Amino acid sequence: MPAETETKIRTVALIANVEARACEPDVCAASLQALGVEVEVFGIDEIGAAVEAGADRVVLAGGDGSIAPVAAAAGDAGVSLALIPCGTANDFARRLGLPLEVAAACRLAAEGRSLRALELGWMEPLPEAQAAEAGRAARRPFVNVASAGLPAPAAGRAKPWKPRLGPLAYAAGAVVAGVTASPVPCTVECDDRLLFRGEAWQATVASSGAFGAGSHIEEADPADGALDVVAVAAGPRPGLVWLAYRLRTGALSGHRRAAHARCRRAAVRLPSGGELNIDGEIVPCSGARFAVQPAAFELVTG
Repeated sequence: MPAETETKIRTVALIANVEARACEPDVCAASLQALGVEVEVFGIDEIGAAVEAGADRVVLAGGDGSIAPVAAAAGDAGVSLALIPCGTANDFARRLGLPLEVAAACRLAAEGRSLRALELGWMEPLPEAQAAEAGRAARRPFVNVASAGLPAPAAGRAKPWKPRLGPLAYAAGAVVAGVTASPVPCTVECDDRLLFRGEAWQATVASSGAFGAGSHIEEADPADGALDVVAVAAGPRPGLVWLAYRLRTGALSGHRRAAHARCRRAAVRLPSGGELNIDGEIVPCSGARFAVQPAAFELVTG
């Protein structure tokens, strides 16, 4: 059950990611000030300063890719986090039922009392991957998913189309990736047990389970302190239509070629030159281990 805070919010540290598609820091700050709170604005490269500013609450105006590092810092500082969704897909906000409109999100940030303790997933490159790739990937948190296979090229294809197509860019990217990309050889482990080995269309380690502008893994619960891992073995390319349907309806784990497990630790091994899609960001990495941090931060939800 969500906790309730009795503290009236008087000051907020607003972290604005101006690279997000719809982020307008001045508009967000003005909306918060109109609700009676003092606002100090920070850039996305000033997360540490923001959480140490002594504000009653940290507010992030940004997209999915900027949530996890802010959530990790806010959790470490013991301060609640509110979200003003300003990205292209805003998958995390949709999954948690948060308001998507700026005015409503600002009101929740300023007046919300219900706090939900949520987990963070953590990705760390395997030692052999670190050595081979000279530190190109680093340990990082995530709130949605980390995926190998089709999600990485799909996100890469979608990126230049976001300004024109908005969330539809993800669907367009997925179509192109489905036609042109190849399945990825991978090995997936959960709590040191082998879950999958072979060629896969997709291997996903999920916290909230939301990704791709509306796709999700229904079983994934960002408050249960566990990761849901799903690997879908490669098959005939026309079968990707059925896979896409299951992605949109949340039924990926029920795919006849899917292996699914819930665990505290996972590992994914990929070929040299592999990539992971982590909360919409493409990270070069040929192997990573994953862990979950239960109740890592408190999110304002109501």
